[in-house]
Amino acid sequence: MNLQAEELNQIISKNSPIVYSLLSERGKEIYFPKKGILGQSAEAKGKRIDATIGTAVEDDKSPMRLRCIERNIAIPPASAFPYAPSYGRPDIRAKWKEMIYLKNPGLKSVELSLPVVTNALTHGLSVAGYLFLDEGDQLIMPDLNWDNYCLIFTNAYDTEITTFNTFLNNEFDVGSMKSALRRNGIGKKVILLNFPNNPTGYTPSVKTAREIVNALKESAEAGNRLVVLCDDAYFGLVFEEGIETQSIFTYLADLHENLLAVKMDGPTKEDYVWGFRVGFITYGIKGGNPALFGALADKTAGAVRGNISNACNLSQSLLLKAWESNDYQGEKEQKYQILKKRYEKVKEVLADGKYDKCFKAFPFNSGYFMCVQLTDGLPGEEIRQILLKDFETGVICFGNILRVAFSAVAERDIHELFENICKACEGFGRN
Repeated sequence: MNLQAEELNQIISKNSPIVYSLLSERGKEIYFPKKGILGQSAEAKGKRIDATIGTAVEDDKSPMRLRCIERNIAIPPASAFPYAPSYGRPDIRAKWKEMIYLKNPGLKSVELSLPVVTNALTHGLSVAGYLFLDEGDQLIMPDLNWDNYCLIFTNAYDTEITTFNTFLNNEFDVGSMKSALRRNGIGKKVILLNFPNNPTGYTPSVKTAREIVNALKESAEAGNRLVVLCDDAYFGLVFEEGIETQSIFTYLADLHENLLAVKMDGPTKEDYVWGFRVGFITYGIKGGNPALFGALADKTAGAVRGNISNACNLSQSLLLKAWESNDYQGEKEQKYQILKKRYEKVKEVLADGKYDKCFKAFPFNSGYFMCVQLTDGLPGEEIRQILLKDFETGVICFGNILRVAFSAVAERDIHELFENICKACEGFGRN
């Protein structure tokens, strides 16, 4: 094992033996190479002659660039063309941490790690898998989940995904989650929670969120060592009163010494910048301190460095510029209201129950999506094909469930969307 990895392991073990025990074998062996090329380049920064880093510069020491690219970028070349650090730009890391506290006031004075920048949230999930999951480990999650989790965790890390029932009586099935946590006795448990949920567009009520937190605390108190992965891709898009508006991470980051909360989030959906590919990983644990969080950040940045080197500097710079703009909050609220009206139109269209003979909606109250379950054994894939062929309508199907992205449908077309699904169901067997 590299000496730098051993040093980080010693820091983590000294400050939290539990966190050290939660690391995968890869996680224990990874480190950020502060003493190699990057360290030597840092020492040379600002020197009159710097022949260390693998970039090219103009004779005036500004980044070498093509004018045909530069003229389309309205920010300084130094904020666009050079590499960003593997940790992410220091200014965007500090800004995102500030924003986490602003958006989750329940965190108050809870100490968190400084976020590490990833190549958006999918990469963040993969980095978490690298750090905390070994071959054969089980990853617990609801049975209604994003299909990319399988690629991220099972195909890449040979992790076994084990699921529990998502809903009971139109709310999150906390009892089923408890049962999943009890499987295989006391030990290391890794669980993934995604609110608002993809595919269902569900976020728990304030009451149910507390029940989820209490169940996780009970599991930690029973002696389990928990990693809770909080996939907050659709954070902030809650459309009903009484629904939890803070990240579940808020209540886990200082919950118990046996529970490491890992928040994966970013502006992709929150700020409608899907192609920018910027995300963040942030850590919280009861008793966490700067030494522990710094070592975790070093390992996280090492995993980033060894995989993609660093996330896009230009995207980070554009986001910072937007977040510092006086127009940011107002423009974000405008887009939220558009999505909320689409959500309310879906609720209105489904309210009278006229479509119950064809499908019924799963609980939904947030995010980009909602799901319907087809009735009477109607096959989802065949209904999907009918919708494409006869109704110029596209939805996603898995089994007999259809996922509808109301985020991508104009309010004026939402009634027709559900009419088309119903007509496709009624016409099944006659085509």
